[in-house]
Amino acid sequence: MAERLFSGIQPTGTLHIGNYFGAVRNWAALQADHECVYCIVDYHAITAEIEPKTLRASSRAMALDLMACGIDPERSIFFVQSAVPEHTELAWILGCVTSYGDLSRMTQFKEKSAGTEFVSAGLFAYPVLQAADILLYRADGVPVGEDQVQHLELSRRVARRFNARFGEFFPEPEAIVGKGARIMSLADPTQKMSKSAGEAHYVGVMEDEASIRKKVRSAVTDVGLTPGADMSPGVANLFEILELSTTLSENTSVVAELRQEFAAGHLMYSRLKDAVFEHLMIVLRSIQARRAELEASGMVEKTLAEGAEKARAIAQENIAAVRELAGLG
Repeated sequence: MAERLFSGIQPTGTLHIGNYFGAVRNWAALQADHECVYCIVDYHAITAEIEPKTLRASSRAMALDLMACGIDPERSIFFVQSAVPEHTELAWILGCVTSYGDLSRMTQFKEKSAGTEFVSAGLFAYPVLQAADILLYRADGVPVGEDQVQHLELSRRVARRFNARFGEFFPEPEAIVGKGARIMSLADPTQKMSKSAGEAHYVGVMEDEASIRKKVRSAVTDVGLTPGADMSPGVANLFEILELSTTLSENTSVVAELRQEFAAGHLMYSRLKDAVFEHLMIVLRSIQARRAELEASGMVEKTLAEGAEKARAIAQENIAAVRELAGLG
C-alpha cells in the first residue's frame, strides 16, 4: 500500500509563486505514488482576525487555486478542515499530552506574538492542532519546507507521548523536504517571498500579466554579494525562478545561455528579467486558464463536500480508536 501523506495550507491571502514552486508543485507530483490527503486549514486561519464572509470566500478561492495547480480530487482526498470536526476533538486530546515548554519554544509563536497587544490562546496552541491534522489520518509523511520542520518534530513527539501513555497507535510522521525551491522577494531578495511583507514582495499565481511584468522588471538585482557567492541574491533569485519555469516548460537551453553570459561578465539584467517573465508566464497562463474552467464549472463546492466525506470516514474511525484508548465515551 502507498504511503499516506498529509499537508495543509491556510486559505488567507494570495497563492504566490513561492508557494507554488516551494510546495504545491511538489504536492501535485506526489499524487502519482502516494495516498495524499490535502486540506485547506480554515481553523488555523482564525488565529488571526478575519471576517467570516472573507474566510469562506478565501477557502473556496484557495480550493480553485490548488486544483488549477494540479491537486486532483480524483487522486487525492481534498477538503476544508472545518468540514471534519474530528480535527478539533483530537487537538484537545493531544493537547493533554503536549508540554507547555514545547509550545513556548515554538519559533513561529514567538515571531507572530512579538509586539502584539492581544495574543490568542489559539495562536499558542496552533502546533497542537497542526499535529492533530496530521495524526488524525495516521499519515506516514508530511511534505514540508525547512521552516516547518520544527512543527513536524513536535508532531512526532506528541505521537510518541500519546503512544507511551495510552498504547501504540500513531505512526511518527517523517518530513518529506522538497528539493529546496526557495523563492525570495523580488523587492528584497534577502527575504523569503511572502504575502505579509506587502504586494511588492510577491508574485501571485493568478496575478494579471501587466502586474507580473512590472514586478519582474523592477526586481532588485545588485544588492551586494553573499560571502562565498558568485552572484548577488537578486540575480540568483531570478535565475532560480527561470530554472524552475523552464524545467516545467521543458525549455532549459535559455538558462545555460544566460549563465554563460553572466560568467563572461556581459549579461544584461533586462534580458534576464525578460526571460524570467516570458517563461514564468508560460507556466502561469496554463494554471490561470485551468482555474477559469474550474470556476465556470461551478463544481468546487460539490468537490470539497465529496472530499470531506472521504476524509471524515477515516477521521471517525481513527477518533473512535483514540477515544477507546484514552478511556473516553
